[in-house]
Amino acid sequence: METTSLTSSASKAAALVFVMLTGALLVTFSGHVQASTLHAAAHDVRHANGFPCH
Repeated sequence: METTSLTSSASKAAALVFVMLTGALLVTFSGHVQASTLHAAAHDVRHANGFPCH
């Protein structure tokens, strides 16, 4: 049982690190993109998901 617990803890830690790095990259990327490009991307995502935005 101890091995399963350690593996589970390591897996959770790896997932947490992955999520944190992904979030940091998204924030960094969006911070350097021009506002019009970011707006257009968000607009396209809304339409792709069927969310009305007009």
